[in-house]
Amino acid sequence: MGLVAIAVGIVAGLAAIAGAFGVAIVVANTLQGVTRQPEMRGPLQTIMFIGVPLVEALPIFAIVIAFLLLGNI
Repeated sequence: MGLVAIAVGIVAGLAAIAGAFGVAIVVANTLQGVTRQPEMRGPLQTIMFIGVPLVEALPIFAIVIAFLLLGNI
């Protein structure tokens, strides 16, 4: 149980870091697009609001699977 708990902690931490980097990249690229073409702010913002949850979904799935493994072992 000890090594599994450590592995779950590592997976959860790495998933959180990966999610933060992914969201930062999406938002940074959206801001860069808005500064280049201010008239495209609305469509770019809409795409960003769709893209951020998609980027954030994979780390959430990783954390859920890690805790499910912790509960089963």
